[in-house]
Amino acid sequence: MKQLIYVTILLLAVNTAGIAQEVISDEELQKYAIAMDSIDGMRKSLIETISEMVKTNENITAARYNELSRIIKDEEKLAAANATQDEVNAVKEILATREEGTAKINETFQSLAKDYIGAASYNKIKKALTTDEDVKLKYETMLAELKAEDSE
Repeated sequence: MKQLIYVTILLLAVNTAGIAQEVISDEELQKYAIAMDSIDGMRKSLIETISEMVKTNENITAARYNELSRIIKDEEKLAAANATQDEVNAVKEILATREEGTAKINETFQSLAKDYIGAASYNKIKKALTTDEDVKLKYETMLAELKAEDSE
């Protein structure tokens, strides 16, 4: 009988520990919000750069860029689309800029997650944002405040 009670208590303790949410400090959440705001700013900047490159390129229109960028690695499809060498070069240049920018964003994201927020805190917050409405609401409020500051 004693063993049954001990096993029951042990199972309850394990279940309770699994259910318990890890505590997230305001400082951790603020760092997470700052990092996500920074990454979002980098993404927007890259999109603006690519958009500007497409708009101002003398060798290709936006519609043509969209068409050719999907088939740029397929020589047969490029030939079928009557792509000129100038168009191909323009698309490749723009795509190279996008890939370089994306790599910088990913590198910065990893660095912020690991070194600024901390890997354990990052993972804890990311998980909490999907399971804890209070944390999600607090995060969204912090992020909105940061975006308001950015726009000033």
